[in-house]
Amino acid sequence: MSDRLKALADAGVSIWLDDLSRERIETGNLADLVKEKSVVGVTTNPTIFASAIAKGERYDEQVRALVNEGKSVDEVIFALTTEDVRNACDILAPVAEATKDDGRVSIEVEPDLANDTEKTIASAKALWAAVDRPNVLIKIPATLEGLPAITAAIAEGISVNVTLIFSVERYQAVMDAYLTGLEQAKAAGKDLSKIRSVASFFVSRVDTEIDKRLEAIGTPEATELRGKAAVANAIAAYAAFEEVHKSERWTALADEGANAQRPLWASTGVKNPDYPDTLYVTDLVVADTVNTMPEKTMEAFADHGEVKGDVVTGKGAEAAQVFDSLREVGVDVDDVFLVLETEGVDKFKASWTELVDTVVGQIEAVKQ
Repeated sequence: MSDRLKALADAGVSIWLDDLSRERIETGNLADLVKEKSVVGVTTNPTIFASAIAKGERYDEQVRALVNEGKSVDEVIFALTTEDVRNACDILAPVAEATKDDGRVSIEVEPDLANDTEKTIASAKALWAAVDRPNVLIKIPATLEGLPAITAAIAEGISVNVTLIFSVERYQAVMDAYLTGLEQAKAAGKDLSKIRSVASFFVSRVDTEIDKRLEAIGTPEATELRGKAAVANAIAAYAAFEEVHKSERWTALADEGANAQRPLWASTGVKNPDYPDTLYVTDLVVADTVNTMPEKTMEAFADHGEVKGDVVTGKGAEAAQVFDSLREVGVDVDDVFLVLETEGVDKFKASWTELVDTVVGQIEAVKQ
């Protein structure tokens, strides 16, 4: 057992692995991470699946069977990915039974649907039915079109991981979408205690985009602010989370058994080598949150990460000051978040193309 990761978990941070592969499942690696590294959840995306499928032969037999059945590329992808997520859900099931909110495995709706509400809802329903495990989370992007899809999925009793959140303003809209979905689920007679959700707030990309702009401005005041925006943005998000969960609206739902939609810190691998490689873990420790990490970041924290207690609660005003300072030196913060969301959706779609290309290659290989 890693003492540093255990200390992080003891501080109330749920450690989720941002990776999945059939190899991890079949070799027992995922089960070992649960046992030895305090891992209590898994997140996936098309790029992760593309890498897993391209690297080994563990998918060949299933691909061959699906091709022989005449399945299309999209149907092959659906079968391969839901199979892995279903099996990961089974590995994490004891964690889900032993804890209130953990033991979850996430799978994304088709990225090309990010700007189509109805098709996103249909994709979420299909994934939920195919995986058929209570501890799966369906990832829906926090685009404007995604917001009503989040509400609709929650209203159906589907547990959701809301992804691609960059700004506090959009995060507030996500929380509203979640609460509206719970209210609709309650009206439909659903058991609110069985519905789970996390809100994935992207971290490192905020520093990447804002640092680039600060360096272009080039003044001493601007360069002094490098590396501060991402953590401040996440802290501001947590303050918004606390505010909503003090409201009468939330209390009424909680009284009916509803679970809080926990903030999840995503994109926590450090992009700038000048920054500590555990920056977006160490500086975002607070209870009732999730930190989903690439294995490289997890191993770095296990080796030299520090837990300094709660470093988030009560720092909303300080976070706001960072953004006031960014605006004062000339950073157009609203444009930053617009660019990040646009790029995020583009990367979301590009990762799907990568997965399609990878599976097409596998299909061609098994036909030979």
